[in-house]
Amino acid sequence: MTDALVIGSGPAGLMAAHELAMAGWKVVIVDAKPSVGRKFLMAGKSGLNLTKDEPFDRFIQRYDEAASELRPMLIEFGPPEVMNWANDLGQNVFTGSSGRVFPKVMKASPLLRAWIGRLVELGVEFRTGWRWVGWQGEALSFKTPDGAVHLAPGVTVLALGGASWARLGSDGNWASYLKSHGVELFPFAPANAGLRVNWSHHMERHFGMPIKNIALNAGKFTERGECVVSERGLEGGGIYSVSKPVRNGAELTLDLLPDWPEERILQRLSAPQRKMTLVNYLRKALKLDPVKLALMMEFVRPLPTGKKLAHLIKALPAKQNGLYPLGEAISTAGGVAWNSVDMGLMLEKIPGIFVCGEMLDWEAPTGGYLITGCLATGRWAGRNAARWGVRATSD
Repeated sequence: MTDALVIGSGPAGLMAAHELAMAGWKVVIVDAKPSVGRKFLMAGKSGLNLTKDEPFDRFIQRYDEAASELRPMLIEFGPPEVMNWANDLGQNVFTGSSGRVFPKVMKASPLLRAWIGRLVELGVEFRTGWRWVGWQGEALSFKTPDGAVHLAPGVTVLALGGASWARLGSDGNWASYLKSHGVELFPFAPANAGLRVNWSHHMERHFGMPIKNIALNAGKFTERGECVVSERGLEGGGIYSVSKPVRNGAELTLDLLPDWPEERILQRLSAPQRKMTLVNYLRKALKLDPVKLALMMEFVRPLPTGKKLAHLIKALPAKQNGLYPLGEAISTAGGVAWNSVDMGLMLEKIPGIFVCGEMLDWEAPTGGYLITGCLATGRWAGRNAARWGVRATSD
């Protein structure tokens, strides 16, 4: 019999396995894909932003409604601990000017290799190509390259991800298995997703161009950042940060000159236009780049003058058609309700089964918050699974 089973080999699953192995359990990690950590490696293509080095009170706020549930986990394994953990694996990190923390090599693969090597040293075994398909009686059932396999481990941690990036393993199929056991779930929704925009042909020459130094406002939320004009809409970190309020119906506006008060813009616009076109006048008076000018012409035509124009520059309405679909989102909202798990992240309806990572109902913006949340919940679930298993075997 397998002592401890972890299903899913993303950062949450690997961290849970590490904690179980450190507690003396014989651990097996299974994954449906042919190799481990696929979404982790994908995240590393943009540099692997591990965490955000900022005061904890500010850091925890980025988890919004789930902050109170995640607080004890992030207190124990927050930004300083993530940095120490990476350094301990021989992957030194650095903090950028924005507070974002990256491995110095700016890749995920060296960190993943070192992590897997550490787990192997602890006796952790890996089984790839094993797809969990629910239960057969009390046993967990898997489709494997060698046929059906049924396991009844002493303790299990589920780290199956959300419902985005199905090709990397996070397909959300697990939801029906848990629901059949009475576990309360919230519907999946796209998080950290791009916005669909039906561009006119005038925007084609700007596809792929960044929109830098803007502020994005959606409802009560404001974020400084940047995004990219794509063929399908707007993408990038700035857009991802406001995907939640936009998903909930808030209007999105762009402040094209966030460092300029409206009065300063009005003062600049008081200069005579003379024979210049309006676009050239705005470019010269306000130093607006071609992409920002194109957005103004795209979203509001004809452009107003005077105070209305100044206000428009500070609050340009982004006429969008909703978020990219769930399968194209970086992460997902929804999943296992917090009232379905105990303080140790064990499912109330299925004793001995723990959940972590994106399976839980929380979301956070990119910028280090997602990976830190997964690591922290995986560590918490693994530690509590080990403790529960000891108590269960001693009863």
